Amino acid sequence: MAQKSSRLADFLPYLMSVTTNAVSDMIASEYRARFGLKIPEWRVMAVLGDAGALTQRALVVATRMDKVAVNRACKVLEDRGLVGRSPNADDGRSHHIELTSAGKAVHAEIMPLAIDMERRLFAQLTASEINEFKALLARITARVAELEAETKE
Repeated sequence: MAQKSSRLADFLPYLMSVTTNAVSDMIASEYRARFGLKIPEWRVMAVLGDAGALTQRALVVATRMDKVAVNRACKVLEDRGLVGRSPNADDGRSHHIELTSAGKAVHAEIMPLAIDMERRLFAQLTASEINEFKALLARITARVAELEAETKE
């Protein structure tokens, strides 16, 4: 028996991608206008604001962006004085990237905007639904990691 083809509108990975892009675009429009940052640049800044200094390789893993996008974002941020590079003592070929004082100041201005946007986006959900949604996302992310590990074996 032939398998019935699925409509794209019912394909969960597609729905997740479209939703993620819509949310990112909405948030990005605010910090692009005020701070001149594109989505990859803000993602790098957000991760550095949380984690502190990281190598570009670690930023690729943390942001799930490709290395070219991370490299470009780091270059733009460095040219603007928002991040700085320092040699990696553990690996002479790489550098640690970290927010400068100017970068920390921009990060401190953007985070309240992002948090407010999150509050507005999820205002229709209860606290319990938000917690369940976060747990579901964590499970999906963990499953992706399992499947990626299986393909590398």
